[in-house]
Amino acid sequence: MSTVTQPPTDQGGLAPDTAITPTPGSGAKKLPIILGVLTALLAVVLLRSSHAGDTTFQLAVDTDFVKLPDIVVPSMATAWVMVVVCLALTVESVRRMLARDGQPRWVPIVFAIAWMTGFLSWAAADDRIRVVSLLGGAVALAIPLVFGALGGVLGERAGVVNIAIEGQLLFGAFAAAITASLTGSPWVGLLAAMVAGALVALILGLFAITYFVDQVIVGVVLNVLVVGLTNFLFRQVLTPNAESLNSPDRFSRMPIPVLGDIPLVGPIFFRQTALVYVLYIVVALVAYALYRTRWGLRVRAVGEHPKAADTVGIKVNRTRYRTILLAGAIAGMGGAYFSLVSVAGFNREMTGGAGYIALAAVIFGKWDPIRATLAALLFGFASNLQGVLSAIGSPVPSQFMLMLPYLVTIFAVAGLVGRSRPPAADGVPYKQQ
Repeated sequence: MSTVTQPPTDQGGLAPDTAITPTPGSGAKKLPIILGVLTALLAVVLLRSSHAGDTTFQLAVDTDFVKLPDIVVPSMATAWVMVVVCLALTVESVRRMLARDGQPRWVPIVFAIAWMTGFLSWAAADDRIRVVSLLGGAVALAIPLVFGALGGVLGERAGVVNIAIEGQLLFGAFAAAITASLTGSPWVGLLAAMVAGALVALILGLFAITYFVDQVIVGVVLNVLVVGLTNFLFRQVLTPNAESLNSPDRFSRMPIPVLGDIPLVGPIFFRQTALVYVLYIVVALVAYALYRTRWGLRVRAVGEHPKAADTVGIKVNRTRYRTILLAGAIAGMGGAYFSLVSVAGFNREMTGGAGYIALAAVIFGKWDPIRATLAALLFGFASNLQGVLSAIGSPVPSQFMLMLPYLVTIFAVAGLVGRSRPPAADGVPYKQQ
């Protein structure tokens, strides 16, 4: 008698997410093309360049307890070696595509490291790259993206498409600036940002869950509404009263003793602002709660099979409301970064489309909190790289550097995701019988 093998389940009882290696015909075909194009671009740049000299990768800062030595490499020779490595990885990717083996995750990761090493060796010829500043700045710039991505993951895991991340970030930044200015405490401003993000999420839930309005349309309208509302209030209220309503204290850097003194790792991760340490906690809590608690099981159930969840007594719409309110509060915390960390105060449309990049991180991360966090860090790195290259006078055109974060987003989502399946009931309203 034949037996049917059921797919393995996680601790909560639901089937795990998509396999690590995509099946042939999805990202397996796109990845070799992307890798080949990027390798060719780097080779063309090197062929057209007359750079010479050495590139210095500085691994230590003055306050390190143990200072790592600088790494000095010949610029063009190192860049060409990395081109050869990238070409070998591209060939390996093509081989796996033809053999229909699927693409292992290490191929794009190693390719990205090799390509970036070659690019930086060329771009910083006769100069130095401060690795701590590059990576530490990437962590700082990724703060709103990670908070927004976590909010997007929670909302979509519960079956609600959260296009309104941009609005939640912007309204959170606005509320944080005013509240912190009135109270003199950035922590109170952070709480206000959470409330503001949850308020936008509540409006999203009202139309999308209760009245079954198309969730994408509601999200876009909310983004436009928040932009218009904050622009109006900025002009009519904040500008005339800037001293009292738009001059908040910023979160200052808080180095963690001992951990902050670890060479290379310490300055990057443990000499940040308090908001970064809050982020570490939030990422761990969301990842644990979503996969290791009864609450997380219910959230994933209403996002995958709401009718089945309803039959076992789970209140589908109530669970969705609670989840998107939490998601909005988390996204609102990301908004506080703009007005309490990046600058001291609120400016019009200061989020600059970060909510949409966070949404891309959700897709790139395949609706998983840890993967979405890593994707947001990648986009933060691209944003910080633009500033680092400008500071050292790199020959890279300024227009390209401005496009860099968005190009990384497009390449990541379009070429490197592979097969990506959202929750089955994502964006589908549930009408209780």
